Amino acid sequence: MEEKNNKSHVLVLPFPVQGHINPMVQFSKRLTSKESVKVTLITIDSVTKSMPILESGSIKIHSIPHNDETPPQSYDLFLEWFHVLVSKNLTKIVEELSDSEYPVKVLVFDSITTWAIDLAHELGLKGAAFFTQSCALSVVYYHMDPEKNKVCVFDDGVCLPSLPLLQKQDLPSFVCQSDLYPSLRKLVFSRNINFKKADWLLFNSFDVLEKEVIDWLRTQCRIKTIGPIIPSMYLDKRLKDDKEYGLSLFKPNSETCMKWLDSREIGSVVYVSFGSLANLGEQQMEELASGLMMSDFYFLWVVRATEENKLTEEFMSKSKEKCLIVNWCPQLDVLSHQAVGCFFTHCGWNSTLEALSLGVPMVAMPQWSDQPTNAKFISDVWQTGVRVKAGENGVVNRDEIVSSIREVMREEKGIMLKENANKWKKLAKEAVDEGGSSDKNIEEFLKLVIN
Repeated sequence: MEEKNNKSHVLVLPFPVQGHINPMVQFSKRLTSKESVKVTLITIDSVTKSMPILESGSIKIHSIPHNDETPPQSYDLFLEWFHVLVSKNLTKIVEELSDSEYPVKVLVFDSITTWAIDLAHELGLKGAAFFTQSCALSVVYYHMDPEKNKVCVFDDGVCLPSLPLLQKQDLPSFVCQSDLYPSLRKLVFSRNINFKKADWLLFNSFDVLEKEVIDWLRTQCRIKTIGPIIPSMYLDKRLKDDKEYGLSLFKPNSETCMKWLDSREIGSVVYVSFGSLANLGEQQMEELASGLMMSDFYFLWVVRATEENKLTEEFMSKSKEKCLIVNWCPQLDVLSHQAVGCFFTHCGWNSTLEALSLGVPMVAMPQWSDQPTNAKFISDVWQTGVRVKAGENGVVNRDEIVSSIREVMREEKGIMLKENANKWKKLAKEAVDEGGSSDKNIEEFLKLVIN
C-alpha cells in the first residue's frame, strides 16, 4: 500500500497593498514553523520592487512579472488587471511549485479576491479565504448585503444578530455613504461569496475578542480565528527572530523615533498615526495640530510626505519642543515603548489589533471603511479607548481633541482604560501561545491542509 504523504505546499495570495500583505505574510510564518508545510507567497513585480518582502525561514516569494507595465491607478481598473494577471499565471505557478514531496494542496487568498476560490477549485485545490478585517464587519456586510436583504438604518440604530446596537456613525462607510464609493461598496459585499464557496474562512481575530460574533458565525460557516497576527516577539515569542512583518511601503525613521522616545518619561507621549491611506482635509489637520499642542503632552506624529504641506510653518515652529513629526515609524516598537501613554488612531484593523496586543489605550478618530465599527468596539465593547465626536461639518474640533486626550492620559477613566488594555494584551498572548484558541485553530487548519 502506498504511504500517505502528510506534507503540503500552501500558496498565499494577498491583495497587493501593505495592510493586506502584512497579516498574510505573518500568518505564513506561523504555517512554516511546522515541518510538514511549505509556503509560497504570490505577489506582483511592482510590489517586490517597491516594497521588498523579506523571505522568512521557508517562506518563498513568487513574483508575477508584468513586463514593466505600470499597474492602473484607478481602483476598479487595478482590481480587474490583478484578476486577469493572476488568472493567466496561476496554473503555471502551481505546476512549477508542486512536487512529489510537497504537493500544492491549498490556496489561501485575500477575501477581497473572491474570484480566487473558483481558480483554486478548477486546479483541484482547496481554498481558504483570509479576512483582514474583524469578524464583526463580516456580520454587518452579511446582513446588510443589498443583493439579499433590505435592512433600514433608523434614528435609534440598527440591531443585527450578535452585534451591539449600531448607530449610523458606527456603520462602515460603504453602508452609510453608498453613493460615494460604489465600486468599493460592490467589492466589500461581494466577499459574502466566500461564505458559500470557500472551504475555510480565516479571520485575523481571536475568540474572546469577538466572542458573540464568532459564536454566531460558527453556526453559519467554517470559520477559524487565527489572530492576532503580529510579529511573534511582541506576543508569544515562539517564532525565532520574528521581529517585523517583513515589508514596508515607507522607510521608517526608526533610530530617530526610538532615540526621541527614550528621552521621555513613562506614559508621557501621545502617538498619532492615521495609517498608510487616510487623508485628512486641511481644516481637520489644522484642528488636530492645534489640539495636540493644546493638550500639553509630548506627541509623536506620523505625517506622510504627501500630507506635510497641510501643516503650517507657524505650527512647525511652535511645536518643536513638544513633538517629533516623522513620515513613517516602526509602529510596533513605538507602541511597545514605555514612554507611549496612548495611541491617537484612525482605527484600521491592523493598528487596532496592535494596540490591543500591546496594551495601549486609544483615542479613536475613524475615517472610513471598517474604522467606525472598530471605533465602536474600542470605546463601548472592549472599553480600551474613547472616541472623538465630530461636528456637523464632519470635522473634529481642537477642544474635542484636547478633552479626549486628557481623558485617556490624565483623568480617572484613563486608569480603567489602561487596565482593560492590559487585560486584552494578556488575552491576545494567550490566544496565540501554545494551546491557545488561535494556536489550536492553526493546528487544526494544518491537519486539514496536509491530509
